[in-house]
Amino acid sequence: MQRIKVIAFTHKNIDLKEIGRFHLEDETVPERLAELRKQTGADELMYLSTCNRVEFHVITETEITKTWLHTFFTAFKPAWTSADIDWAVTHASVFEGDAALRHLFNVASSLDSLVVGEREIITQVRNAYEKSSALGHTGDLLRLAVKKTIEAAKEIYTETQIAKKPVSVVSLAYRRLRELNVNLDARFLIIGAGVTNNSMAKYLRKHGFSNFTVFNRTLINAQKLAAELNGQSFLLSELPHYIGGFDVIVSCTGSSESIITKEIYKNLCAGDESRKIVIDLAVPNDLDPEVLDSYDVNLIAVNNLQEVARENLLEREKELDACMDIIGRNIEEFNAILRERKVELAMSEVPRKVKEIRDTAMNTVFAKDIATLDQPSKEILEKVIAYIEKKYISVPMKMAKEIMIDDSFKG
Repeated sequence: MQRIKVIAFTHKNIDLKEIGRFHLEDETVPERLAELRKQTGADELMYLSTCNRVEFHVITETEITKTWLHTFFTAFKPAWTSADIDWAVTHASVFEGDAALRHLFNVASSLDSLVVGEREIITQVRNAYEKSSALGHTGDLLRLAVKKTIEAAKEIYTETQIAKKPVSVVSLAYRRLRELNVNLDARFLIIGAGVTNNSMAKYLRKHGFSNFTVFNRTLINAQKLAAELNGQSFLLSELPHYIGGFDVIVSCTGSSESIITKEIYKNLCAGDESRKIVIDLAVPNDLDPEVLDSYDVNLIAVNNLQEVARENLLEREKELDACMDIIGRNIEEFNAILRERKVELAMSEVPRKVKEIRDTAMNTVFAKDIATLDQPSKEILEKVIAYIEKKYISVPMKMAKEIMIDDSFKG
């Protein structure tokens, strides 16, 4: 078990904006992982990279010291300066043995996530393993560990309430929107092309909405998001003059003042006085409160969503004890699997050894005696030896498994 190590950079040990320093472009991953194993002598390696974490799951007999980490990061990012490498060594969270395995279980179950209960991480762990495996960097131990990790995570998501109530503002806003039975051909104005609106817009498109117009201070970012949505793009400065009409506004900018004033809202409506929906995800709000006094608006505001998100997060955190119990049991099961696997690997040499003994006995030690036997006797002898050979191989494995089961009960 001590061979399992994890080197992690997450929201818990560095600022989120620093996570990007550890990301690799897809085309560089094969070369970098190969170099990491070459320079450190690691037996197996898995690279997990998400927006909130970068982790290296390593199988090695070597203790993870500062010197080892220095070698590791030098191989990982050859362009880094000594100061960069020293920073990485200092800020790395290192887990070994049981702690590494528990960390992996916690990660896949989202218990270590920035937002507890978000299911995406289980897919990200599986994909990370498959990519590393396809490059030839994983072996028996990581295969078994990840397999059991995925099983435990699925059990947690199924048997507990950890992921039942949404806690992201985007998912909550979308749920509120769907409750209003908005048509899929509704006209959406996306004001702002930052992370939140990118997530919201892609979420909308994923669920079938298709009519988007994007406004942003920087045109290139508006164009990028609009291209992904098959929509139109404009500078934010053109918003007061837009007369294309709308059904839903989704706004999230970094402005300190209201972006959608009473005058701008009137112009955007283009004479349409029907009830509109405004999803305001900005802090402070982008929608001027005066709009609500003069127009029929169904407002989905970020402050209300954040309150629900906090309540839901507290509900999720109540499930942590149940999740930990599941993880603890699955770790015990993994340890039993690992012990059995060690015996299987040790016993895998038995058939070859038995065959060598058989060949020596038949062709050397008793060759002259066997030569005097008639054909029926030789055939009977072959059957007897084959029977003994088969039992000799199966009995030790059965006994070993019984010993392991007995030991687990005693423990």
